[in-house]
Amino acid sequence: MSPTPKAATEAGPYPADLAREVTCRDGVRVRMRPIRPEDAPRLQALHARLSRTTIYQRFLGATPRLPTPWARFLAEVDYRGRLALVLERGLDADPELIGVGRYEPTAEPDTAEVAFVIEDRWQGKGLGTMLFTALLTAARDRGIHRFRADVLADNRRMLDLITRFTCVDSRETRDAITSLIFSLPPAGPTTRTKGA
Repeated sequence: MSPTPKAATEAGPYPADLAREVTCRDGVRVRMRPIRPEDAPRLQALHARLSRTTIYQRFLGATPRLPTPWARFLAEVDYRGRLALVLERGLDADPELIGVGRYEPTAEPDTAEVAFVIEDRWQGKGLGTMLFTALLTAARDRGIHRFRADVLADNRRMLDLITRFTCVDSRETRDAITSLIFSLPPAGPTTRTKGA
């Protein structure tokens, strides 16, 4: 999902109920919350700390810096059709973002495109799974039941995550990019294993 700056979206009420603390596999606690417009510079700072590999996996291409118009667009959501959740550490007055997951509308009203990224030093701690499941649950609660994601074909971690926690309806690989359409199981995201 490549951001395309547009006019600012009219935001609904801030969904404070989506904010909570989560615990990494190593016991470190971080905060998950909906994004706010003032997070735009923090998104740019997060992007600047990402490795080239992580940037390529997130944007499906080389994007060495996140331009200010993109950052503003990504930080300004309506909390319904467009939603982003961030993971943060540090002081409440000036937190450092360490991850972000989002969904954006597609041409189909009940289908959203999903993407997320975790800062390299925080990967492998279970945060991606927590962010992914929280985002899909929030989308379902807002009437969105189908999702799509374009993933590099060699990004095994992301492909396995989608396969483990959702019902994949279709999967097609073209030009080294795998496009998936998926939905949540009736009970929501679970920790079921493949084949279960």
